[in-house]
Amino acid sequence: MTTITYHTRRKPSILPQILAAIVSGLVLFFGAVLAWTLGFQLLYAGRIFPGVSVAGVELSGLSPADAAVKLNQMLSYPITGKVVFRDGDDVWVAAPVQLGMVFDPSASARAAFDVGRSDGLFGALRGQLQAFGSGRDVAPVIIFDQRLAYTYLQSLAGEIDQPVVEAGLHLEGTNVVATPGQAGRTLKLDATLILLSGQLQSFRDGEVPLVIQEIQPSILDVSAQADAARQILSQPMSLVVPNAQAGDPGPWTYEVAVLANMLAVQRVDVGGVPTVQVGLNPNALREMLTGIQPAVDRAPQNARFYYDDASAQLVAWQSSQVGRTLDIDQSILLINNALARGEHTIPLQIVEALPIVSDTATAAQLGITQNIGEYTSYFYGSSTERIQNIQAAAERFHGVMVAPGEVFSMGQVLGDVSLENGFAEALIIYGGRTIKGVGGGVCQVSTTLFRAVFFAGFPVNERYSHAYRVSYYEKTADGGIDPNLAGLDATVYFPLVDFKFTNDSPYWLLMETYVNVEARTLTWKLYSTSDGRSVTWDTTGPQNVVSAPNPLFEENTELDKNQMKQVDWPAQGADVNVTRTVWRDGSVYFQDNFQTHYEPWQAICQYGPGTADPEKMAERKGLCMPPSF
Repeated sequence: MTTITYHTRRKPSILPQILAAIVSGLVLFFGAVLAWTLGFQLLYAGRIFPGVSVAGVELSGLSPADAAVKLNQMLSYPITGKVVFRDGDDVWVAAPVQLGMVFDPSASARAAFDVGRSDGLFGALRGQLQAFGSGRDVAPVIIFDQRLAYTYLQSLAGEIDQPVVEAGLHLEGTNVVATPGQAGRTLKLDATLILLSGQLQSFRDGEVPLVIQEIQPSILDVSAQADAARQILSQPMSLVVPNAQAGDPGPWTYEVAVLANMLAVQRVDVGGVPTVQVGLNPNALREMLTGIQPAVDRAPQNARFYYDDASAQLVAWQSSQVGRTLDIDQSILLINNALARGEHTIPLQIVEALPIVSDTATAAQLGITQNIGEYTSYFYGSSTERIQNIQAAAERFHGVMVAPGEVFSMGQVLGDVSLENGFAEALIIYGGRTIKGVGGGVCQVSTTLFRAVFFAGFPVNERYSHAYRVSYYEKTADGGIDPNLAGLDATVYFPLVDFKFTNDSPYWLLMETYVNVEARTLTWKLYSTSDGRSVTWDTTGPQNVVSAPNPLFEENTELDKNQMKQVDWPAQGADVNVTRTVWRDGSVYFQDNFQTHYEPWQAICQYGPGTADPEKMAERKGLCMPPSF
């Protein structure tokens, strides 16, 4: 078998040729670049390439040293340049050197020399071509001392900065003075410093914008509030009781100067927006209203009646009176609201309280159907002033009613015992002495009430005896002394000492008082409906009797020689125990005990200077004698 072999001839590849051509081209290109670059550098060895300048100063072909000299001669900007700052009409001009700028010509010349010689082969070529073609202006090298610039800007801030001024309102006497608000201004030093640095880098005169922050006041204008304040102070203010009747207190008028002292300017937020509010100071108003409140307030007063025995009906002799209380908090609001509306006669805010018993109440409605008790005391030997006080005090209780279950306070009904209220000066017990004081004799009324309540069988809540036995309270109808009445007296010195009892019946209790000046009697009557109670009582009478101390004789420079008067009277000390039993429906309802201790009391006689043997004189005149009981 014969084997035949065929041989195929391959075409030669052109890729190696292409690659070789590219490599050759690149070699030639880089060679050309290198040749150009090196040649240009050799041509300008030690000199600055053509087209290179610093801040517009042409430096082509100069050595760095010569370029530095030229720059130093040509560029005087740090000294002769002008940097302008402006704020409205205010202008400040400074040389760059004042702002901390120093020009470095050597470093600037070196920077110009480095153009076309740095950043590698291509970077150097690019720099050479740029300088040769369109020119290359190199930024000057400067040294910027920001501390000097900052100090300069701070000096400007001292002239530019303004604090925020809020609108204000104040008084000069009674004149209202309003000052508008003013925006605050602050020179932002750091932000302005950045702009200044850029201007200095330009190496040209120019204006640097000042970065100023403005802060608006939260309250810019208070002219409306000033008008409101002027309106408040336009005339005096009068406060009145609403629907005032004859005898009501007021009006209370306050002059403009007083209102000016009370005017308050207050900053408040309304819906998150700050504003100024004007009005009278609430605290000052509260003090003012508190001062007039005692005159405004009055308790509701029941109608006063007397019981007509013939008709068994009540007869009203004094109308009921609606009570009122001054509402201070609401009055403060009303006053300021009224002033804001331009009103100057302003009704106070009053809370009314109706009386329990009106003029039309009947005996049947109140359960007042009969006389359930009365007591008469005697005041023979009383002075005119003492009788006046008995009358003034007794009439305050005539027609007064006590509600079922009510604890009655004599002191609250009696009120202020003063000359203005019809009382006179008479002898009273005070500070261990019998002295002259307003209201002497009132205890005749309290003692009479105590005995009327005692014998009517009502519980006594509070009772105080006198410090010593007083003859008035042991007198009998014939003018004698009944020692069994000792321990049945009661004194009142409100609010420290009071007499109280409870109407524990289901019916109203009517009290009537009658003073017979000619007979020297005080009668206290009680009207209600009897619930069947009755009273028995026992007394020990005066026990542990102690004689009165010897009389005291003392000089009184207001008396003449051989003139004498007695200012205190003797009384024996004693202890008395009174037991009361209250019966109802044949059984003991309750029992109580009244223990009384009387101090022995000393007579005191006074005599004028120079009086000889005042004791014998007192005996001749019948003064400072031993007690009659």
